[in-house]
Amino acid sequence: MGFYQPYNGGVGLHMEHGIAVACSVEIEASCGAVFDVIHDYGIRLRWDTLLSKACIVDEGVTVAGVGVKTLCVGRAMFGEVGVETVYVSFQRGRVAAVKMTRGPWFLEDFAASMVHAGIPSSVGERSRVTYSLRIAARPRWLRFVMNPILRVVFRVETGRRLAGLKRYVEKG
Repeated sequence: MGFYQPYNGGVGLHMEHGIAVACSVEIEASCGAVFDVIHDYGIRLRWDTLLSKACIVDEGVTVAGVGVKTLCVGRAMFGEVGVETVYVSFQRGRVAAVKMTRGPWFLEDFAASMVHAGIPSSVGERSRVTYSLRIAARPRWLRFVMNPILRVVFRVETGRRLAGLKRYVEKG
């Protein structure tokens, strides 16, 4: 597991040192159905355009939930960088949030949330998922260069991931 390093815990980290990115997509499905697809690591690679590997790392655990650790590894074009996270919130159909426990050398902090909201519809169930993340680069002295690059990359890739999720869910 040499592709990621232990997380330093984010001690003293403030938002002015990092960046925030948020993207949303509306999907013709219920909040619960979309939530279930996002957090099912057995099917994650069928829709997630960023990842080459996605799994639960806790031995004997097969479903996501609070306290469960996961590993997501990017595709080759993203350097096959791995990020291990732990779920800190998990409310089916409403919200899930993770924070990094171990990550690549260039990330000091990473946290993400997926918030689901129902949308009134006369033709079936419809929902919006908003994926928000916070990132801080390291080393600190390179943040002025790294943070803007990470913001662009994560904004573009998060949009692609959500489009992939929408296609997957709506195709049934």
